[in-house]
Amino acid sequence: MDLQPVIHDTFVLERSYPASPERVFSYFSDAARKRRWFGESEGHDVEAFELDFRVGGVERNRYRMNATTPFPGVVLANEGTIQEIAPGRRVVTATTMTLGDRRISSALVTIEIVPDGEGAKLTCTHQAAFYEGADGPQMRKGGWEQLFARLARTMAD
Repeated sequence: MDLQPVIHDTFVLERSYPASPERVFSYFSDAARKRRWFGESEGHDVEAFELDFRVGGVERNRYRMNATTPFPGVVLANEGTIQEIAPGRRVVTATTMTLGDRRISSALVTIEIVPDGEGAKLTCTHQAAFYEGADGPQMRKGGWEQLFARLARTMAD
Protein backbone atom coordinates (compact mmCIF):
# COMPACT_ATOMS: atom_id res chain seq x y z
CA MET A 1 0.00 0.00 0.00
CA ASP A 2 1.33 3.43 -0.90
CA LEU A 3 1.90 5.74 2.02
CA GLN A 4 -0.44 8.70 2.05
CA PRO A 5 -0.04 11.85 4.10
CA VAL A 6 -1.51 11.47 7.58
CA ILE A 7 -4.82 13.30 7.94
CA HIS A 8 -5.05 15.25 11.19
CA ASP A 9 -8.47 16.29 12.45
CA THR A 10 -10.16 17.66 15.53
CA PHE A 11 -13.89 17.85 16.10
CA VAL A 12 -16.02 18.78 19.10
CA LEU A 13 -19.49 17.37 19.76
CA GLU A 14 -21.83 18.65 22.46
CA ARG A 15 -24.92 16.89 23.76
CA SER A 16 -27.34 17.56 26.60
CA TYR A 17 -28.87 14.74 28.63
CA PRO A 18 -31.75 14.90 31.15
CA ALA A 19 -29.66 13.25 33.89
CA SER A 20 -27.13 14.31 36.48
CA PRO A 21 -23.47 14.55 35.42
CA GLU A 22 -22.70 11.63 37.75
CA ARG A 23 -25.30 9.43 36.05
CA VAL A 24 -24.03 10.31 32.57
CA PHE A 25 -20.46 9.66 33.75
CA SER A 26 -21.48 6.20 34.98
CA TYR A 27 -22.15 5.21 31.36
CA PHE A 28 -18.44 5.77 30.70
CA SER A 29 -17.04 4.28 33.93
CA ASP A 30 -19.19 1.14 34.34
CA ALA A 31 -18.21 -1.61 31.87
CA ALA A 32 -21.70 -3.15 31.56
CA ARG A 33 -23.33 0.22 30.96
CA LYS A 34 -20.68 1.33 28.46
CA ARG A 35 -20.92 -1.92 26.53
CA ARG A 36 -24.68 -1.39 26.02
CA TRP A 37 -24.32 1.95 24.20
CA PHE A 38 -20.71 1.91 23.00
CA GLY A 39 -20.06 -1.74 22.18
CA GLU A 40 -23.29 -3.29 21.00
CA SER A 41 -24.58 -2.54 17.52
CA GLU A 42 -26.60 -4.11 14.73
CA GLY A 43 -23.57 -3.71 12.42
CA HIS A 44 -21.22 -6.06 14.25
CA ASP A 45 -20.82 -8.86 16.77
CA VAL A 46 -18.88 -8.09 19.95
CA GLU A 47 -15.96 -10.52 20.26
CA ALA A 48 -14.37 -8.75 23.26
CA PHE A 49 -15.19 -5.79 25.46
CA GLU A 50 -12.89 -4.95 28.36
CA LEU A 51 -12.79 -1.82 30.53
CA ASP A 52 -10.33 -1.33 33.40
CA PHE A 53 -11.57 2.11 34.48
CA ARG A 54 -8.64 3.75 36.24
CA VAL A 55 -5.84 6.07 35.17
CA GLY A 56 -3.49 3.81 33.22
CA GLY A 57 -6.27 1.27 32.74
CA VAL A 58 -6.95 -0.24 29.34
CA GLU A 59 -10.10 -0.36 27.27
CA ARG A 60 -10.18 -3.03 24.55
CA ASN A 61 -13.01 -3.63 22.12
CA ARG A 62 -13.03 -6.14 19.28
CA TYR A 63 -15.89 -6.40 16.79
CA ARG A 64 -16.53 -8.59 13.76
CA MET A 65 -18.37 -6.62 11.10
CA ASN A 66 -21.50 -8.28 9.67
CA ALA A 67 -23.18 -8.31 6.26
CA THR A 68 -24.85 -4.93 6.86
CA THR A 69 -21.45 -3.18 6.66
CA PRO A 70 -19.01 -2.52 3.81
CA PHE A 71 -16.53 -4.94 5.48
CA PRO A 72 -18.41 -8.16 6.36
CA GLY A 73 -16.30 -10.56 8.40
CA VAL A 74 -13.52 -8.03 9.00
CA VAL A 75 -12.39 -7.38 12.59
CA LEU A 76 -12.47 -3.79 13.90
CA ALA A 77 -10.54 -3.30 17.12
CA ASN A 78 -10.08 -0.34 19.44
CA GLU A 79 -7.54 -0.19 22.22
CA GLY A 80 -7.13 2.73 24.56
CA THR A 81 -5.33 3.74 27.71
CA ILE A 82 -7.09 6.01 30.16
CA GLN A 83 -4.96 9.11 30.66
CA GLU A 84 -7.05 11.14 33.10
CA ILE A 85 -10.16 10.76 35.24
CA ALA A 86 -11.98 13.46 37.19
CA PRO A 87 -14.76 11.42 38.84
CA GLY A 88 -18.20 12.42 37.61
CA ARG A 89 -16.79 15.06 35.26
CA ARG A 90 -14.01 14.00 32.85
CA VAL A 91 -12.24 11.08 31.21
CA VAL A 92 -9.42 11.29 28.66
CA THR A 93 -8.39 8.25 26.62
CA ALA A 94 -5.60 7.73 24.06
CA THR A 95 -6.79 5.16 21.51
CA THR A 96 -5.79 3.27 18.39
CA MET A 97 -8.11 1.64 15.89
CA THR A 98 -7.32 -1.25 13.58
CA LEU A 99 -9.34 -2.63 10.68
CA GLY A 100 -8.29 -6.16 9.85
CA ASP A 101 -4.53 -6.19 10.28
CA ARG A 102 -4.00 -2.43 9.61
CA ARG A 103 -3.80 0.34 12.15
CA ILE A 104 -6.01 3.08 10.71
CA SER A 105 -5.92 5.80 13.36
CA SER A 106 -4.68 7.10 16.69
CA ALA A 107 -6.74 9.52 18.75
CA LEU A 108 -7.03 11.44 21.97
CA VAL A 109 -10.66 11.52 23.14
CA THR A 110 -11.66 13.91 25.94
CA ILE A 111 -15.12 13.58 27.49
CA GLU A 112 -16.23 16.42 29.77
CA ILE A 113 -19.55 16.41 31.62
CA VAL A 114 -20.88 19.45 33.47
CA PRO A 115 -24.18 20.41 35.12
CA ASP A 116 -26.62 22.02 32.69
CA GLY A 117 -29.85 23.17 34.32
CA GLU A 118 -31.66 20.03 35.46
CA GLY A 119 -29.37 17.77 33.43
CA ALA A 120 -25.86 17.47 32.07
CA LYS A 121 -23.92 18.78 29.11
CA LEU A 122 -21.41 16.40 27.54
CA THR A 123 -18.56 17.74 25.41
CA CYS A 124 -16.45 15.31 23.39
CA THR A 125 -13.22 16.60 21.86
CA HIS A 126 -11.78 14.08 19.38
CA GLN A 127 -8.22 14.73 18.10
CA ALA A 128 -6.96 12.14 15.63
CA ALA A 129 -4.38 11.11 13.09
CA PHE A 130 -5.85 8.99 10.27
CA TYR A 131 -3.60 6.60 8.32
CA GLU A 132 -3.97 4.66 5.07
CA GLY A 133 -7.26 2.79 4.86
CA ALA A 134 -8.89 4.89 7.59
CA ASP A 135 -12.57 5.72 7.74
CA GLY A 136 -11.64 9.41 7.82
CA PRO A 137 -12.75 12.40 9.87
CA GLN A 138 -16.31 12.71 8.58
CA MET A 139 -17.14 9.04 9.10
CA ARG A 140 -15.55 9.07 12.56
CA LYS A 141 -17.55 12.14 13.56
CA GLY A 142 -20.71 10.47 12.26
CA GLY A 143 -19.85 7.37 14.29
CA TRP A 144 -19.55 9.39 17.48
CA GLU A 145 -22.85 11.15 16.71
CA GLN A 146 -24.52 7.73 16.43
CA LEU A 147 -22.87 6.60 19.66
CA PHE A 148 -24.16 9.62 21.59
CA ALA A 149 -27.67 9.04 20.21
CA ARG A 150 -27.42 5.42 21.45
CA LEU A 151 -26.23 6.72 24.81
CA ALA A 152 -29.40 8.83 25.07
CA ARG A 153 -31.60 5.84 24.17
CA THR A 154 -29.75 3.56 26.58
CA MET A 155 -30.11 6.03 29.46
CA ALA A 156 -33.84 6.33 28.71
CA ASP A 157 -34.39 2.53 29.03
